[in-house]
Amino acid sequence: MSTDLILVSHPLCPYVQRAAIVLAEKGVVFERRDVDLARKPDWFLELSPLGKTPVLLVDGQAIFESAAICEFLDETLAPRLHPEDAIARARHRAWIEFGSSLLNTIGGFYSAADDAGLAARIKEIRARFEQVEAALGAGPWFGGESFGLVDAVFGPVFRYFDVFEQIGDFAFFVGLPRTSDWRNALEARPSIRNAVSRDYPDRLLAFLEARRSALSRRIDALASS
Repeated sequence: MSTDLILVSHPLCPYVQRAAIVLAEKGVVFERRDVDLARKPDWFLELSPLGKTPVLLVDGQAIFESAAICEFLDETLAPRLHPEDAIARARHRAWIEFGSSLLNTIGGFYSAADDAGLAARIKEIRARFEQVEAALGAGPWFGGESFGLVDAVFGPVFRYFDVFEQIGDFAFFVGLPRTSDWRNALEARPSIRNAVSRDYPDRLLAFLEARRSALSRRIDALASS
């Protein structure tokens, strides 16, 4: 497919990272165009009915929502990242949705107003990763030897924890060896590593500190210690 591809993005959005990872895995050239979601330009709102990133422009035609973007890319560009077997493919799509739900739980963690809420979200995230641990095989990827769309989804999920672990020891992955190995393999994957700018950790830390949450107060206490 010889097309002009523009990924409309936001520097911190994990859903944007999914699309960027898939594009990189496909080995295609694309332009990345960031927007300020606090001051959404009119041209962006015309492309994205929900006012969210990512949006993929394909020869000027807009596709919004990361799941639709990734499925389109997988249907039109080699190599295929979904399994050929229909049951395995459906299972992978279900785990992609699981990854999206986990992002919502992570949002609840960094937005928790007090320590009780923070502790509840820690427990919930830990329980989710215990489910991941039970679903993983020998690796190195979710589906075994082949990198797939589930891996593209979880790469941005795990990236949050690199910053969370600078703030405190929340023991999310203690006793979860397969999950930890998967996390390490994803972190080393060039498409995942390059899906964000080098200043991403600093940007995310600043975003977290500005939330005025229980986690924000821990960041402030760490900075003043």
